[in-house]
Amino acid sequence: QVQLVESGGGLVQAGGSLRLSCAASGSIFSINAMSWYRQAPGKQRELVAAVISGGSTVYADSVKGRFTISRDNAKNTVYLQMNSLKPEDTGVYYCNLVQLRLNYWGQGTQVTVSS
Repeated sequence: QVQLVESGGGLVQAGGSLRLSCAASGSIFSINAMSWYRQAPGKQRELVAAVISGGSTVYADSVKGRFTISRDNAKNTVYLQMNSLKPEDTGVYYCNLVQLRLNYWGQGTQVTVSS
């Protein structure tokens, strides 16, 4: 069983920064991919950024240059540093872990960016 616990969401003004964390526990294998998704009200969940165990990363075009995903393999933790936040970044941010073709999700953390 795998559990993901997110933290770090909150309310911030446009132009501000937040750092999200997601700690994975349970049966974590060395080869996996960890990602952040977000879902705005009335919209589908979308990929924000992903990092595989080797360190390669991918970002949504809308966050390139503003967000940075990183991971600490020793702690099974993934981070999302969000800078220059915009109101359109508002949503619930979910942590995702994929290993052995299985998907695991965290409970989500709310990020609200005020204009």
